[in-house]
Amino acid sequence: MIIQPLVPVDGALPGPVLTEIAALYSTNHAFFELSGDFPDPDRITVEQVAAALADELAHDGAEVLLARSAGRLVGLAATLAHTPAPDPGEPAAEPTPDPDPWIGLLLIDATAHREGYGRAVATLVEDRFRAAGRSGVQIAVLDNNPKALAFWQSRGYVAVRRAEDRERGRDCTVLRKPLETP
Repeated sequence: MIIQPLVPVDGALPGPVLTEIAALYSTNHAFFELSGDFPDPDRITVEQVAAALADELAHDGAEVLLARSAGRLVGLAATLAHTPAPDPGEPAAEPTPDPDPWIGLLLIDATAHREGYGRAVATLVEDRFRAAGRSGVQIAVLDNNPKALAFWQSRGYVAVRRAEDRERGRDCTVLRKPLETP
């Protein structure tokens, strides 16, 4: 399996890749029902996915990584090099900048769940952060998604606090995993 950064071309996402990503998102209607990220999780459009990806990439230090196995897009991870700065007028959530990078989203093709792709992609993302000299990684998991919470805890992530997500005020558990050098 390989992961590669999604790179806009002339400020836009390549059409064929965007179509692949939209198909990946569409397989995950159950997750998007929980998250509320799309108005109709059974009808996620290419335009909606393009807007969601543009929002992800608008953050300083953001990266969207595409995971491929045998050439097939099997997953996607959106990461942040650091906790995003608060929006103008919003009070800072942390008194000092958070040194850890974040996994903002890990999405695996739902037709391939339970085949090990989630673990493989999470490991590759952690390895990238480790190689960059980072000492830990965090993720916020929606409280209404106990399967995701169990997945991340099985990977060694430990709950560090409760919070509301920035975009919709949804209840989350923030988890952290130390990234020791092997």
